[in-house]
Amino acid sequence: MKRLLSLFLVAGALVGGMARAADAYQIAVIPKGTTHEYWKSVQAGAIKAEREFNAAGVAVKIIWKGPLKEDDREQQVQVVENFIGRRVNAIVISPLDRNALIAPVATAVGAKIPVIVIDSGLNSKLPTSYIATDNREGGRVAARTLAQLVGPKGRVMMLRYSAGSGSNEDREEGFVEAMKKEFPGIKLVSTDQHAGVTRDTAYRTAQNLINRFGREIDGVFACNQPATAGMLLALRDAGLAGRVKFVGFDAGAELVGALKAGEINALLVQDPFRMGYLGVKLAVETLRGQKVPVLVDTGVTVATRENLEQPAVKDLLNPPLDQYLK
Repeated sequence: MKRLLSLFLVAGALVGGMARAADAYQIAVIPKGTTHEYWKSVQAGAIKAEREFNAAGVAVKIIWKGPLKEDDREQQVQVVENFIGRRVNAIVISPLDRNALIAPVATAVGAKIPVIVIDSGLNSKLPTSYIATDNREGGRVAARTLAQLVGPKGRVMMLRYSAGSGSNEDREEGFVEAMKKEFPGIKLVSTDQHAGVTRDTAYRTAQNLINRFGREIDGVFACNQPATAGMLLALRDAGLAGRVKFVGFDAGAELVGALKAGEINALLVQDPFRMGYLGVKLAVETLRGQKVPVLVDTGVTVATRENLEQPAVKDLLNPPLDQYLK
């Protein structure tokens, strides 16, 4: 009799656990890619939000899945469609392409699945919230930072990322806009070359640019992490690292090391950890019927060798990944 009672209690506990799991808000978090350090920060922030909700008695489970490479639009579309089919409660996404993801996001919203967009824009008003850096202003800040390093006259070039990426296109346009409007003495010798989505493709493009313009340039702007890493390698190979003024966008261990060594003069640092955190937080609040902001600007910070140890900068450059990613 005791054995039957024990089995009954165990079975009841399992059923109760399954019920609780079923009752949890299922939040799909879909990055542009899954390899760069930037996305690991987004994932860590999402996990922090998940843990906080669960500790407060609100059952939340995030499901992290995205394309391996940041140019695989078809795979990201498939990921969204699969999550719609699984009937997740909400989707948090960084659209790989500002147009290619319009239709799948519309399908999700039509299925009563709220969508929170983080990091990069989408040409749609259907998402509940947009959480990101003001990338156009970030590009302007990059232009002003590089102009201050180069001086009133000089020759600079910009390494773009990949066509269709809303966040990067905004900051590229902001950079060119500010350079032309505010610094007429500085000549833009190249602004139309795309790095591609990996450090290796960026390296090859940067090599071509340096072979063509290297001995004539005073400054370089690279618009995201892989573009900055590829340009860094190319400048090293050409013996120009530390000689040409170099402003990059985003961070990572390799780039911070180069900043400390003087090979990079400034990094414009976003807050991907906060994007992931707020993406999940606003998704759950939306599901619970709370009013959430339509737009959240997570800011951009200029990191230099001189301010690396300031607490605010240090925290951005060293997000607590180990605490959340096991």
